[in-house]
Amino acid sequence: MATLQAFSPLDGRLLGEYPVATEDDIRRTLQRARAAASIWSETPVKQRCRILAKFGELLLAELDAIVDCLRLTSGKVACEALLGEIYPLLDLLAYYRKHAPDILAERGVATSPFAFPGATAKVCYRPVGVAAVISPWNYPFQLSVAPLLTALFAGNAVILKPSELSLPVGQLIVDLFQRLDLPPDLVQWLPGDGSVGAQLIDAGPDLVFFTGSLAGGQAVMRQAAQHPIPVLLELGGKDAMLVFADADLDRAAAAAVYGAFSNSGQVCVSVERLYLQRQCHDQFLQRLLDASKQLRVGTGADVELGAMVSGRQIELIKAHYDDALAQGAVASGPLVCDGNFVRPLVLWNVHHGMRVMREESFGPLLPVMAFDSEADAVALANDSEFGLNASVWSRDIAKAERVAQQLQVGNWAVNDVIKNIGHAGLPFGGVKRSGFGRYHGAEGLLAFSYPVSGLTSRSHLPKEPNWFPYSAQHYRALQGYLDFVHGGGSLRQRIKRNWPALQAFREYSAFDLVQRWHNLKLLLSWHRK
Repeated sequence: MATLQAFSPLDGRLLGEYPVATEDDIRRTLQRARAAASIWSETPVKQRCRILAKFGELLLAELDAIVDCLRLTSGKVACEALLGEIYPLLDLLAYYRKHAPDILAERGVATSPFAFPGATAKVCYRPVGVAAVISPWNYPFQLSVAPLLTALFAGNAVILKPSELSLPVGQLIVDLFQRLDLPPDLVQWLPGDGSVGAQLIDAGPDLVFFTGSLAGGQAVMRQAAQHPIPVLLELGGKDAMLVFADADLDRAAAAAVYGAFSNSGQVCVSVERLYLQRQCHDQFLQRLLDASKQLRVGTGADVELGAMVSGRQIELIKAHYDDALAQGAVASGPLVCDGNFVRPLVLWNVHHGMRVMREESFGPLLPVMAFDSEADAVALANDSEFGLNASVWSRDIAKAERVAQQLQVGNWAVNDVIKNIGHAGLPFGGVKRSGFGRYHGAEGLLAFSYPVSGLTSRSHLPKEPNWFPYSAQHYRALQGYLDFVHGGGSLRQRIKRNWPALQAFREYSAFDLVQRWHNLKLLLSWHRK
């Protein structure tokens, strides 16, 4: 049996060995998930909320153990694990506990009394069935559990396929959910690499939720298209931060350092392009240089940056750094790597021909570029194939929001960074090559559901006006009816010019239309007065 070993990026220790899921494992897992989904989907939403609320209690009770697992598996510092992995999940749980019953409730839809006499209409939401969640290594807990919880609140079963670089976290997640009062096999997982993810898609889940790179998302979409299976893609970004000269420069500089270097830059919404208005460029750059030099890298409790997850990612950072310097960029220092620990660097004199300004770096590099006007800032920020998140900095809130709303992104913040994606009520997702679909907020629950519309007729007519037989006279009557309902002019004018057509509808008036015809004559009489 093939196995995968998990090693800590902090010190190389072996964290565990996991059997790679086979095709038979995947098939059986999907069968069990379907059986569990049939039970859970019939559980009332309020009851689902009560059961899933216990997960928040588990998070708080097991906080230190979860943080330790995340620290060893991903290399991130403890504070980052607490703030980036656990806190957003507690907020999301609280939001869905409160709002899921209303979001997923059946709702009535208004109907036209002329087109649908005696009819009522409604929409209800049903779970898709079995959702496959394929999650990344940078935030292996939060980016697995957030879509997983959303799927469960919506009434689905979930099969989790975590990154092969975060298998201990995948095991931890499943163990935690097994402690809840859920149907057996409602939450399962499959250890393995990308080939296991592809086999999972081929097995035929009802929806695939993928978080990862652009290349990974393209592969998932190609695989899912063979069946076809709907997909939600949360992909990479090249997020811009726009700082105007009238901003609070001290606050903005502190935010830039955090936004660029949090989790060693391994955040899908990291600040990867910093644009400074020319009037404040030099003084702001100096603030960045001073602040970045104070950052501590290592394994202790009093450091800001931990280890990077993989050597492959470090090689990409080196390539971006070397390319920028070869094209004339200036760096705050040499690229220093000590094992998986990388010192953060600021780059300036950059341009959009450099890889560091066009490709996702996903590491502790912060390129800085000047702009002159609002229009210049918007054009530079939008000059990217990605469109995930952005921030705009100015004391003039009206100006900042005006600029933000011109940016080609799925999310933006004014005078803050990264934190906006943790707002449980705001839908999160990208545009352009940053993916499509949304989660968090009401949109998240609805993304893991499908709407079913229904129309109930209470008409007593022997037949409807649109039924057979057809004739030239019937065509003229229908033509007049369309003009009566949707044409211009007052009600009196529409009745008057379509009177012969409306009279033709009397033949269908065994009960309903007699009453409506009487009402029309009363309306006409009222208008003539």
